[in-house]
Parts: sequence; structure tokens; C-alpha cells
Amino acid sequence: MEKNKNIVVGLDIGTTKIAVLVGKKNEHGKLEILGMGKSESMGVRKGMVMNIDQTVQSIKEAVEMASNISGVDIKKVHVGIAGQHIRSMQHRGLKTRQSTEEEISQKDVDELIEDMYKLVMQPGEEIIHVLPQEFIVDNEQGIKDAVGMAGVRLEANFHIITGQVAAINNLIRCVQKAGLEVQDIFLEPIASSAAVLSEDEKEAGVALIDIGGGTTDVAIFYEGIIRHTAVIPFGGNVVTEDIKMGCSIIKSQAELLKTKFGSAVASENQENEIVSIPGLRGREPKEISLKNLASIIEARMEEILHHVMYEIKNSGFQKKLGAGIVITGGGSQLKHISQLTEFVTGMVIKLGYPTEHLAQSAEEIKKPMYSTGIGLVLLGFEELQKKALSNPDLQIKEEIKEVSADTVQEETTTNNQVEVPERAESAGFWERFKKWFSDDIKE
Repeated sequence: MEKNKNIVVGLDIGTTKIAVLVGKKNEHGKLEILGMGKSESMGVRKGMVMNIDQTVQSIKEAVEMASNISGVDIKKVHVGIAGQHIRSMQHRGLKTRQSTEEEISQKDVDELIEDMYKLVMQPGEEIIHVLPQEFIVDNEQGIKDAVGMAGVRLEANFHIITGQVAAINNLIRCVQKAGLEVQDIFLEPIASSAAVLSEDEKEAGVALIDIGGGTTDVAIFYEGIIRHTAVIPFGGNVVTEDIKMGCSIIKSQAELLKTKFGSAVASENQENEIVSIPGLRGREPKEISLKNLASIIEARMEEILHHVMYEIKNSGFQKKLGAGIVITGGGSQLKHISQLTEFVTGMVIKLGYPTEHLAQSAEEIKKPMYSTGIGLVLLGFEELQKKALSNPDLQIKEEIKEVSADTVQEETTTNNQVEVPERAESAGFWERFKKWFSDDIKE
């Protein structure tokens, strides 16, 4: 098994799938995905855990697959969270410093952030993220980084994201029951934006829409700062349910129809385009008009996009989104979704793929449905870097400890005259990955 040093694992617990991605940074600072595991999500609805045992089983399947492909013994994970219980708010913090001579340090900023975590929330809620937006030093506003400046009165505007304690605890309990340790919890739209958006887009102003199975997540950036987040409790599963009811077919057939023949714009289909669905247990096949199918999909997607537009208007940044809207997630692969989004919002639309920070990887990983998982890995590396910078002594101790362990290993190998084979290149692991998936499909 591969050593876990400098390796980060992202765990995306979605409504339709659970994905585990194992990654490391290469010498160029790009993210290299060593392996990925995916399983059907059985116990999650609208981004929230509804059945712990089923969710635990799905997590175990995905982790085992990712571990076998990557050769990494997975113990710690960075987990994404979403759901209709997520709330966001703005708050200003204040810290009065004693010394005017000493410059503002990272410790001062960290203490100001820590104070925000002590805010009194509504009963049953707790703070997930405290994100600084801008600093004010002695009434001087618009400062992005206050470290190194001189001043007595340090203030900051914060974007605070909260969630229900019960929902967060259920998520953590599932991960722990699967034999894993939660290192960090990140809001899913923030994770997706880390994988999909460039710094230029964030600076110009952009709204990220992550259309998942159970939720549609929104994250708005302007001048490189996150300004607004929201989780809308509608996603691709609602569209599937509408097709199931509208066409009087079973859910698996509805999902297949949506992904293979579905369109978000009904006018793109002709009246005479028909697809035949096999009947149940000897019954006659059912013929479905693709135009009617697209009409069902368009109606629901239009409703979801109206919710998105409400959030964009509510943020106050509708007129400041120079880079328009970026759509990602599994729902972004729906045919003609860009045209419908452009029609509803009147903005420039781009499909977002998680390739911004990726080294060469298999095509499967580059799909928008893995944006959140890849983003979790990227955010995990950011957190490791922050901890290393804030506690360099701990990093030195860990390096010394590892050197000692490596020395013992080398001595043992020399004494026993046993050659240790080098780990195969990641390309070899992707061959195993493809074989794994092909075997799974055959079964």
C-alpha cells in the first residue's frame, strides 16, 4: 500500500452516487488522481442522510474500490456537505489590538476568525465555514489581506455558512461507521468552484451552478472573493420523477430516457421522433415521444433555473458577473442545458469541467459529475498547506519521524537482501480502473 504522506482523499456523498477520489500533487503543483471509487448512493435524499446503514454500505464499496485502484490504505477523508438545511449570512467582526508598533500577524486574523465560530446560532444550527471577504484596518476599507499592515482596530466582513447539527452529525456518523476519520467538512459548491473556476473568472465575477442528483448548489464570486452561497433542494432526481410520472414508466427507464434521449429544450425535437420502451413482464412496449419527454424536462429545469436566478438577484451581484454563469455537476450533461440557461438568465453560459488544476487523467475523471470530489481533494491540500504554515515545528517533527522510519526500512531491506519493487505508474492503475469498471458492467 502507498504511504499516505502528501495524499488527500475526497469523499463526495451525493444523492445519486458516492465518489471517493485519491489524489496527490505532482512536481508541477498539478493534481494527479491516483484512483477513484464510485457506488450507488442508497441512503441519501436531497443531499441529506436518510438511512445510515445503507449510506455506510455505499461508502465502504466506494472506498474499497478507490483503495484497490490507487494502492492507498484510506483512513482519513475530506467530506462534502449539502442539503436544504444549509444557510448563509453576513457578519462583521472586530478586534482591538494592544500594540500599535507591531504589524498585524496571521495570528490576529486567525483569532478574529475564531471569534466568529463563537457566534450564537439558532437552536440546532452550527457554523461550518467562516470566510473572510474584506478587512478594515483603522477604518481603511477594501483590504483583501491585512497581514503585515499597521493598525489598532482590525475589522472584517465575513461570509458565514451554517448547517443543522443533526444533519452534520449524521454525515460524520456514516463516515466513522465506515471505518474512516473525517479530517474536514466542506460545503459542496465551494469544493466544486475550487475544481472548476479559474482565478480570472472569480475576479471578473461568476456564478457557479452545480446541478446534482438531489440539490442544485450555487456559489457566487466577485473580485476573487466568495459573495454568496445557496443550496436549492431540487436536482436531476426530480426531473427523473417527473418523467416517471408523466410517461407512466418505472424509475430506471425514466433515468435512462433522460440521459440517453432527454433534452432541456423541447423545440429541438421533431414531432415524429419516437422511442420504444420495453413493456413489463410480457406487456406491450410503450412508445414515448421525444418532444413530450423534452417538454417534461424543460418545465422542471426551467423551475430550477428560476430558483437559481432568485439566488443570483438576492446576492446583489447580478449586474457584476462579468464571466457569467458556469454550469457543472451531473445535470450539466443534459442536452441543450446551456441554451435553456441562457434563455432563462440572459447571461453568458459555459460548461465547467474539473480540469483547471488536473494533471493528465483518465477521461472518466474529467466529467462534470466529479467536480465536487476533485474540489474536495484540492481543498484538502489547501488545508494541509495552511496547517504546515501555521505550525512549522510540527511539520519538522513529522519529517524527522518519517526519515527515521525510512532508515529502519532501508536497513531491514539491506540485511534481508530483499528487493522492494517500485510502485507502478498511475497509468497502470488506470488500466486496473478501466478493467474494474468493465467487469462491474458485465456483472
